Amino acid sequence: MEGTDYSWVSSIFYFGYLIASYPASLAFVKFPLGKFLATCVLAWAVILACHGAAVNFGGLMALRFLLGVFESTISPGFSLITGLWYKPSEHASRHGLWFAGNTTASIFGGLIAYAISHISSSISAWRWLFIIFGVVTFVWAIVLFVFLPDSPLNARFLTPDQRSYAHRRPQQEIHSFKTNEWKKDQFLEALRDPKTWLIFIYTVCSNIPNGGFTSFSGIIVRGFGFDTFTTLLLGMPGSAFGLFYVLSSTYLAHRFKYSRCILIAVLQLIALTGCTMVYALPTSSKWVRLGGMWLFPAYAGGMPLSFAIIASDVAGYTKKTTVLAIMFIGYCVGNIIGPQIFFAREAPRYGSAFEGILVCMVLSATSILILRQYMNWENKRRDQEQGVHIDPEAKGSERSTQEHLVQTGLDETDWVNKRFRYYL
Repeated sequence: MEGTDYSWVSSIFYFGYLIASYPASLAFVKFPLGKFLATCVLAWAVILACHGAAVNFGGLMALRFLLGVFESTISPGFSLITGLWYKPSEHASRHGLWFAGNTTASIFGGLIAYAISHISSSISAWRWLFIIFGVVTFVWAIVLFVFLPDSPLNARFLTPDQRSYAHRRPQQEIHSFKTNEWKKDQFLEALRDPKTWLIFIYTVCSNIPNGGFTSFSGIIVRGFGFDTFTTLLLGMPGSAFGLFYVLSSTYLAHRFKYSRCILIAVLQLIALTGCTMVYALPTSSKWVRLGGMWLFPAYAGGMPLSFAIIASDVAGYTKKTTVLAIMFIGYCVGNIIGPQIFFAREAPRYGSAFEGILVCMVLSATSILILRQYMNWENKRRDQEQGVHIDPEAKGSERSTQEHLVQTGLDETDWVNKRFRYYL
């Protein structure tokens, strides 16, 4: 590849992701959730392995586009599964655990990639990289197809009584059930809800850095003066820091009430600090700048917390799938823009890119704090209107009423259910 080819190969993935995001949200309503996700992982694995057969720029672009189409189902699907199995107070920690698979994979993936890069055969090492990872994912997709339940009600590893309890337990507080009915009123409510667009703005602004960092971090580190093999190894500590940010932030969100939005903002500021170190320090300070690259992935710790916000603070199954789709449209927009602000002529410092990333970090932190303020204001308004303070994390007095609503299978949005309170 040459010129802007590398940037476009990075961006085209997110065009596929973008186009498929809303159709995927409809599929989550219409099809069995577990089987649909497993099928998408299976298709994703096949396409990934086919990257090893790419022989030109056009073929690679087509494969990357299809890879984005099938990946568009994964994170929103896992978030919906989390909402079906766990209470809102548990969403942050549970989202953090499965999202930590990303950073854990980056740690071991970097080590495996280093080993694969030393393969000497008639097939290029980079082709083996795609083939091996594709085969591993294919095997795991079969495991998912067999064992991942569509909901607690058809979990084979639970007794009938346990299935019923597991189904009721998370829904007692949010009145939102898995349903195969697409509801136009919930769709329109999602479009009118300020939370939807504040989450969208946050997601775009936090993923412009992600798009650039994912695609160009290796090139940036190599620009510090390291060779290719050393660059692969130096990517592993950055992934380890990413794992720390994800697990520590989701643990703190679970430990301290009403802290999710604040923690997301803090993570953006940590990433802002790392970005400033890489951008502002001289070339001779390569180890300090490398430390900045390890601080930079803190922004990614905000992703599982934003999933948890949607899982806990958006009720109504159609509304939730719609907000998730809009969030991932923002995710795609940010990741499409990100690689495009890295101009080849500015390598390896990429001044314009880092200036844009600094602005995005500030905007993402600001938008998430505005979201928190809006939800806090809405909680206080509802308390005042109803003459009662309801703590969303301590609803003991609500149980009998909630049990009745659960038994009737009510699927209410957070606007319709006036006793709903936001977890911030």
